[in-house]
Amino acid sequence: MNHEEEQRLIRRVLGGDAEAFAPLVECYGRPIFSLVYGIVGRREESEELTQDIFLKAYTRLVTYGGRSRFSTWLYRIAYNTALSAVRPKRHLFSLFDEARLERVADSSPEEQSFAHRKELREEALLRALDRLTPEERALVQLHYYENRPLAECGEILGLTENNSKVRLHRIRKKLELWINEKS
Repeated sequence: MNHEEEQRLIRRVLGGDAEAFAPLVECYGRPIFSLVYGIVGRREESEELTQDIFLKAYTRLVTYGGRSRFSTWLYRIAYNTALSAVRPKRHLFSLFDEARLERVADSSPEEQSFAHRKELREEALLRALDRLTPEERALVQLHYYENRPLAECGEILGLTENNSKVRLHRIRKKLELWINEKS
């Protein structure tokens, strides 16, 4: 859906046509669910949260203002909602020894493409992804699975573009360590 169509639908919703919100839900329902599921990790809870997110977006649409793309605004709501759902469970996520990152060469994650490393077994990668914090998983989901530019990822997650780039670099290094560690 292009920007003009979104803006037209938003004006209709704000003008009282509640049914005009349905195409926005249809367009963004699956990607929002994917982001939430990537953070929360449980299907049923992710489905409920996705519904909550669209309800929040509908009721807060008057605050949208058009300063960013609608999708960015919606993803921000989704990210915050999903993060709030997992915050009480934060202690379940792996603590990471930051000093281990310093021992990984900066060039190795860049030289071997994250998406094309043939020697990585999918199972090892999935286990490593599960060890990431919800915030880290959201960044991976947005950038690698949804192909969102770093600037937009940063806007959604409340980071600068440069900070998003640095965090992705650190995430790749963590994943490499976890994938290569002996079980």
